[in-house]
Amino acid sequence: MTETRCPVDRILSEIRSAMESGSLNQPRVHRIAEQLEELIADIAWGRAGHDHLTAIYELLDEWLGLGEEAAGAALAKQLSAGIDTHREVFESHVKTHNCATGDCVKLAPAPCQMTCPAGIDVPTYLALIGQGKDAEAVAVIRRDNPLPWVCGLVCTRPCEFMCVRSRIDTPIAIKTLKAFAAERAMSVGSYVNPPQEPPNGRKVCIIGAGPGGLSAAYYLALKGYTVRVIEALPMAGGMLMVGIPRYRLPREVIDREVALIESLGVEFCYNTRFGSDVTLDQLRKEGFEAFFFAIGAHSAYKLGIPGEDDYPQVIEAISLLKRVALGERHKPGESIIVIGGGNVAIDAARTCLRLGCQSVTIAYRRTRVEMPADVEEVEQAEEEGVHFAFLTIPKQVVGKDGKVTGLECVRAQLVERPGSKRKSPVPILGGEFIMPADTIVAAIGQRVDYEALERVKGLKWTRRDTIKVNTATMATSREGIFAAGDAVTGPATVIEAIGGGKRAALAIDRYLQGIPQPELPPVPVRRGRIEWTEIPASTKMVLKRPDMPLLTIDRRRTTFQQVELGFSENQVREEARRCLRCDICRRCGKCVEVCRDHMGIDALELGYMEFEHPSETDFRRTEEKCIACGACAANCPNDAMRIIDRGDERILSLCGTILNRQKLVFCSSCGKVIGPQRYLDFIRKRVDDIGRLPDGQVLCEVCSRNHSAKVHTDTMPV
Repeated sequence: MTETRCPVDRILSEIRSAMESGSLNQPRVHRIAEQLEELIADIAWGRAGHDHLTAIYELLDEWLGLGEEAAGAALAKQLSAGIDTHREVFESHVKTHNCATGDCVKLAPAPCQMTCPAGIDVPTYLALIGQGKDAEAVAVIRRDNPLPWVCGLVCTRPCEFMCVRSRIDTPIAIKTLKAFAAERAMSVGSYVNPPQEPPNGRKVCIIGAGPGGLSAAYYLALKGYTVRVIEALPMAGGMLMVGIPRYRLPREVIDREVALIESLGVEFCYNTRFGSDVTLDQLRKEGFEAFFFAIGAHSAYKLGIPGEDDYPQVIEAISLLKRVALGERHKPGESIIVIGGGNVAIDAARTCLRLGCQSVTIAYRRTRVEMPADVEEVEQAEEEGVHFAFLTIPKQVVGKDGKVTGLECVRAQLVERPGSKRKSPVPILGGEFIMPADTIVAAIGQRVDYEALERVKGLKWTRRDTIKVNTATMATSREGIFAAGDAVTGPATVIEAIGGGKRAALAIDRYLQGIPQPELPPVPVRRGRIEWTEIPASTKMVLKRPDMPLLTIDRRRTTFQQVELGFSENQVREEARRCLRCDICRRCGKCVEVCRDHMGIDALELGYMEFEHPSETDFRRTEEKCIACGACAANCPNDAMRIIDRGDERILSLCGTILNRQKLVFCSSCGKVIGPQRYLDFIRKRVDDIGRLPDGQVLCEVCSRNHSAKVHTDTMPV
């Protein structure tokens, strides 16, 4: 059975349980256990340094050296074996200040960061954007992703799908905020590369200048390696350049971020095809010691229907997009049918409209809800005039005199298949019909063009015709050769390729230095715990995600200008303030439990903390009931809930959201803070520690005792 609990947290619990049981009653053993508990607690809470593990092993050796008669001898062996087995997890905690499982409370990452394939510290850079520190935000992003501007425009935003704010209303516009920060930093000249390590004289060759290759080149160059990138296209970017239309991703964005990578000394060799223009043996003779393949998936799958190969008007979507990206602007026809339901199909359809095609229809075998394409892309396509034919299965291409005249299709219905959670489209008997068209565009998926790698002997391939790799290191079956991106995953996303490129760069660095490789993929690294920005509860609830302003429909139909115009600066700063700061609050619910079950106040309406069945959340309700006792803050394990006295007020906040502020009552005699009036009323119902003077003034506990003693003395008979 696979262990899901963090070994660091488990071993810490074992030591504490043994100490509490009294079984470690020998003085020397008790001292060793206390020191071990302290050191491992440091690791669990992000306080550890590089010497902690060494000190832990020394203490364990001392314990084991006491022999079998020593108290807890069996526990010492168990602890030593456990730390040996999970040493990599301990080292990861020390190095990254992060806990992948979230058991080590202080190190629990936010859901958005854990979902990001590149492990970007989303809460940290959102907090910096909210504070107007765009360049610092970009620097945080580029520690895990060298292309923040690109991803800010085309990322599929898995982080937003896991955003906890969506349990209240809508997720934070993480992607758009990233694009704003990158563009602003680039505009004012503060988008710069971090310092490089000195050149180390080692050479690495990267095949493919797509997002995966660019990512690996960036991180290797920062490490001091001499990097050469071989690219078959006449420019860098790969699918960024030839697979994503310019109305979504302007070429200038790619060029500017690639230029920054090139300024690190990375050499780009364009119009160079691996396997024909240059070979592995030639590169080895030039001194290259490691290789990274990021060749993408540029070949398209066939439709597999009659007539597909009989007409030149049946074209591949990826080929169409590539030709347009390279400058060709001829429309493929007047009436277009695009077959497929992914983003490539949407891109092809919208591109055809911009080329002047009169009618464009997307035929998809399932329903709208099941389309894998981005919902916003589908909606924008409909606005522009793209038609959709759902539950439509292509049967054969029909034509006359060497030209396509239509697509014979059959209507379908979705039925459940045994053992499958997803319904499958099944043709309806007698449901055949013909959709008129003069051009058919196939967009049903891409595959790796493995012909370029035929001369690389010893590479293992999967059943899906992708390169087989170790997912922790991206190492292939050939020593010194690594791979990532679509060549490994099949057609995937930009951010997945970037994450794979980063992992490969780290593994290549270890390989060339002779350092053992990790057995597990790296966990996301928290880049900081930025202080939150205070915001009133009413503002937190009222702020809503803004709608994206778009280019006018006429411009969208006739030009390749960027469609999404971006948020204004004020919208960006306000949107960042909607963030719940899940890097600090892990939503354990202890604050709610203490307030409701122990204090009997029930002032915290934070339904979003219930993951499976979130109920209503209203930060404003707290002020109606809260007595500002501070029990929630005292029991918060991560310092997310905070109560402070500022001036004449006591302020309760959750990650900066001010839940309650109440006027303080001061001692009439010494001026000491006693607490808010609600809190005093709550206490008086239970004890009579707070003294009142006849005129209604209030005394603290000390002054009250002094006053009582004085009154008692004054009333004693002489």
